[in-house]
Amino acid sequence: MSPSSELTLVKLPLHVALHARPAGAFVRAAASFAATIEVQANGRRANAKSILEILGLGADGGSELRISASGDDAAAAVAELAQLVTQLA
Repeated sequence: MSPSSELTLVKLPLHVALHARPAGAFVRAAASFAATIEVQANGRRANAKSILEILGLGADGGSELRISASGDDAAAAVAELAQLVTQLA
């Protein structure tokens, strides 16, 4: 099976910043995939499996996140992470 790549754009809910608790949930979900996953926000890039890099994005409520992944489970990774972002509270 050849690796694939996926990309999606998703907005953080207005009332949620990607601070410690939401970032931790995001990183735990990302870590469950073998794919290489990257997130971009505010002109910065982060490895989705690194809590420090995700926190460093400084993504506030309403920020647009660009989630990209490559690998055999890239489509599932992007779909799950996008869904998680929309459900953050």
